[in-house]
Amino acid sequence: MAHTKSTLALLVVLVVSMLTGTVHAATEWHVSLWGQRRAFTEHLEKLAELVAEKTNGDFTLNLSYGGLAKNTENLDGISNGDFEMAQICAGYHPEKNPLLTVLELPFLGVENLAQEVEVSMALYHHPAVVREMEQWNAIILMPSPLPQYNVIGQGRAPASLDDFSGIRVRATGGIGNALAMLGAQPTPMPATEVRQAMNSGAIEGASFAPHAHMSFSTLDASNWWTTNLNPGTVNCPVIVNTDALRRLSSNHRRALASSVPKALAHYITYYNQETMEDWLPTLEERDIELVTFSDDELGRLRVLVAQPAAEAWIRQQTERGLPGRELYEFVISTLNH
Repeated sequence: MAHTKSTLALLVVLVVSMLTGTVHAATEWHVSLWGQRRAFTEHLEKLAELVAEKTNGDFTLNLSYGGLAKNTENLDGISNGDFEMAQICAGYHPEKNPLLTVLELPFLGVENLAQEVEVSMALYHHPAVVREMEQWNAIILMPSPLPQYNVIGQGRAPASLDDFSGIRVRATGGIGNALAMLGAQPTPMPATEVRQAMNSGAIEGASFAPHAHMSFSTLDASNWWTTNLNPGTVNCPVIVNTDALRRLSSNHRRALASSVPKALAHYITYYNQETMEDWLPTLEERDIELVTFSDDELGRLRVLVAQPAAEAWIRQQTERGLPGRELYEFVISTLNH
């Protein structure tokens, strides 16, 4: 009898709430990530916190680190509607998002994370990129800005750029192309597989941003690090399923969109203060040799790599019927603005 009374009371409350317009359907989005919580995901952690706070818990982001899909399959998962939000990296599947890879070209001249955010957001709103994402039923929400990559490795440290010849290095996109022009053997693979590949001797080095070297334990298998090679970075946006976004109430949509700037500001502060400030002391503690190349060598590398890589990328996109030159010039003009 008591159970019946409580059920009736609950129904009365729900009916009254509906009549007064106070019922709000709770919404939970599943977010597909990989690895573990780290600097690379701090903007998503902050976004989830802000969205829940602004909606009084009615809209929540359930962050899953590897439980929903492989990192190379997140774009497909969004397209299929398997989850509502995901982090992707363009270089993991360049054939699926060719225009996004423009930001992975070597030596673009991006100087800091704030500039990376600015040029990324501009690119994401370009009509050609919007159309590219529409093919995957996806909309880009925000970038995951990363500093310039460098190489960590095992064995004899390179004394000059010529010493990269023959070295097998985990690298993707434009970074891989840059290293290939030095004679290295770029080997693309997901970040989660790199440590095992180094342990087995399948590769001698890995190209990552500092946070990833710490997160994926490449430091434990290495004895040298390049301090200033800076060949480029990867482009890893956060995307959402278009249908899921449209199903959101206007309040929930506003809560999501308005939280992006603060989430990105938190990310940049966290990366600069919590990751970069710890990086060199960590290398020193582990007695990892720092390899620094001369300005003359780096200048030679840029001449050798930058413009040929850009022209090759433009030609490839043009052959696909895509506005490669327009996108490249758009990025360069944004950076020079």
